[in-house]
Amino acid sequence: MSFGYQVLGFGSGSSARAPYEMDYLVISGGGSGGSTGGSGGGGGGYRNSFNSETSGRNSSSRTAPTVDPDIVLTCTVGTGGAATTGLANDGNNGVDSEITGTGFVTINCTGGGGGRHTGAGGAGGCGGGAGFLSTAGGAGTADEGFDGGHGLGHAAAYAGGGGGGVSADGAVCPNTSTGGNGGAGLDSAITGSTVGRGGGGAGSARGGTPGTATDGGGAGGTGSPGGDGIDGKGGGSGAGGHNSNSGVGGDGVIILSMPDGSYSGTTTGSPTVDTNVGGSGRTTITFLSDGTYTT
Repeated sequence: MSFGYQVLGFGSGSSARAPYEMDYLVISGGGSGGSTGGSGGGGGGYRNSFNSETSGRNSSSRTAPTVDPDIVLTCTVGTGGAATTGLANDGNNGVDSEITGTGFVTINCTGGGGGRHTGAGGAGGCGGGAGFLSTAGGAGTADEGFDGGHGLGHAAAYAGGGGGGVSADGAVCPNTSTGGNGGAGLDSAITGSTVGRGGGGAGSARGGTPGTATDGGGAGGTGSPGGDGIDGKGGGSGAGGHNSNSGVGGDGVIILSMPDGSYSGTTTGSPTVDTNVGGSGRTTITFLSDGTYTT
């Protein structure tokens, strides 16, 4: 006998999404360099799980987390260290970047270390360079970045070391009139094209040759301000030349990557969302400022 209705099994017609792997690239804000013949700022700390690419300090690629649907992940993007002003001042550390969420293991990267005018470099994700009176570059963080370079250790130098990068130490200034180069960053293709990020800022030289930088780091100055680190790459800024300010450290970035079919479509803030990146069938979400993603 029929009563005019049908009992459905629990699995019938279900549209619930399954857990999925989510790759990430997290970079913190880069440090700023010292002023007046100072050293370069360190690049922001760098952690990566995408496609077995190298992570910071040339460590192994991280393990991509498996996320359950409907978890709100808060993405906090670290800003770069403020420019150093005045005749003889030290640089500022960048700000940490992190991903947090209920039941999610926090992913954190340390802000880049500040460069110095005369003293030892600041510790950070990548260490800041040391000023011309010091031979102690700032320490980088394990699995995030390398150490800063240093000066020659005497007052006649007026040339600082380069800030550390995520794949190499900052360079020691080679002589009394040449600033140290910023340490190199790392390439990643998580957004579909290969981009270098996380470079250290370069040291300056008083009346000589400033250091150079790559992968988002800023160049050193001579009688001019140091170059800014590049936002979205977490580059350290270049040191200021004689009587000049440093540049501003570059802001960090958080990039998430997942299969197109797993992307929930729910974000806050103003991230850039790209689907089927490079024909890969994956979606990337790029946060250049704070926001959330609901998995």
